[in-house]
Amino acid sequence: MTVDDRVVGAIDGPGLLALVGVTHDDTPERARKLAAKLWGLRVLPEERSCSDLGAPLLVISQFTLYGDTRKGRRPSWIAAAPGPVAEPLVDEVVTELRALGAKVETGVFGADMKVSLVNDGPVTLIVET
Repeated sequence: MTVDDRVVGAIDGPGLLALVGVTHDDTPERARKLAAKLWGLRVLPEERSCSDLGAPLLVISQFTLYGDTRKGRRPSWIAAAPGPVAEPLVDEVVTELRALGAKVETGVFGADMKVSLVNDGPVTLIVET
């Protein structure tokens, strides 16, 4: 992932790219539960988890996950928590993952990031707590 043409976060080999969206009723406890779920999720080769393989995670804040497109042609972002609420909760996910033993790379909160990935499978999941 790059910001202003500079690599700010990258992982190699099997691992997870976690796009983390925060909404208004999210809490530090939910952030910790999400981290534990991501660390133990058995979606890597041979139904193993990042914790089984010591696989890295790339965590990127992503408010657009809460974009509502039900009305009109322009998404509404009203369900996304504002930056001052969301940033500490994304940081809590990262902190908890590291406390669990994970190698974690991150994006830059609020930055215009260019994200590249190889979606093996492809497998994309919505993980909620």
